[in-house]
Amino acid sequence: MADFYSLTVKHIKALTPSAVAITFDIPKDLIQTFAFSAGQYITIKKEIKGKELRRAYSICSSPKNDSITIGVKKVDKGGFSDYAHSKLAEGDTLEVMPPEGRFVFNPTESSKNIAAFAAGSGITPIMSIAKTVLDSNPKNTFVLVYGNKSEQETMFYTDLVKLQLDYTDRFFIYFTNSETKTDNSLFGRIDTATVNYALKNKHKDLSFDAFYLCGPEAMIHLVSDTLKENGVSADKIRFELFTTTEIKDELPVSAEGEVQIEVVVDDETFSFAMDKKMLVLDAVLKENIDAPYSCQGGVCSSCIARVTEGKAEMVKNQILTDGEIEEGFILTCQAHALTPTLKVDYDDV
Repeated sequence: MADFYSLTVKHIKALTPSAVAITFDIPKDLIQTFAFSAGQYITIKKEIKGKELRRAYSICSSPKNDSITIGVKKVDKGGFSDYAHSKLAEGDTLEVMPPEGRFVFNPTESSKNIAAFAAGSGITPIMSIAKTVLDSNPKNTFVLVYGNKSEQETMFYTDLVKLQLDYTDRFFIYFTNSETKTDNSLFGRIDTATVNYALKNKHKDLSFDAFYLCGPEAMIHLVSDTLKENGVSADKIRFELFTTTEIKDELPVSAEGEVQIEVVVDDETFSFAMDKKMLVLDAVLKENIDAPYSCQGGVCSSCIARVTEGKAEMVKNQILTDGEIEEGFILTCQAHALTPTLKVDYDDV
């Protein structure tokens, strides 16, 4: 399940002083393995200073391309993003997991009006979604509000301007900068007024079929709340976090002792005892079980599994729906066992 493949870095392009686009060449025999829907991400595995790191990066290229491109913003000194900026070179190989994720746009025969709100590196999946929306139907429209500190720090600025020129009557973008004022952008952060300006002023005559939100948690909550206040139903709002607030572990007082856990991964069953205070994924990895995972922060969906016996509670959930939770799904990187025994199946998802 957690299979990685060696992919060659085909091209590295500077996007901003702190961000690069990395394009991977996909061998012909892996074309189907790395086929993806617009909005999905890949997980990269790299050993740095003797420690294995896994990082999830959204794909910004179109599913029609024969390669995969991601945007990497430098955020961690000594981590993978630092390595990508300072040491990674064209021709190098990286271990990459096939695309996954639920933050997707799937084209249909009927025309769609789509709106998106992104901040910072949250633009990466939106790039892929925008290209797919515009290419899949000549009547589709796409409205994007994109927030950054400045034009200089705006990832894919040139590509977005080109999209605007290529799809003049169907692609509408509103840059907003929080630290600099320019003639071609709004000033400030994305807020309620920005949302209303784009949807109730500039595009008041459009009825939107879906809204895609990607970026910091605070922005997503603000935009989502504003949309709901404007009468947008929750099922039309889709989001993906690129950062999340610090997780505060609020375990019940009774969370003491050990749990007997059984884990199914790739048709193999593993049994062991774990401390009830541990997160399920942490305990699984401690046993050197090759379970799928990526961000370990509850932001991606790589570590989803189904509880088949017992009960587990998630500290934080930004991915699963209420219906999925009722069906027994958990994010194992966020889940604590609540019962003396727990059975978790990574294959049954």
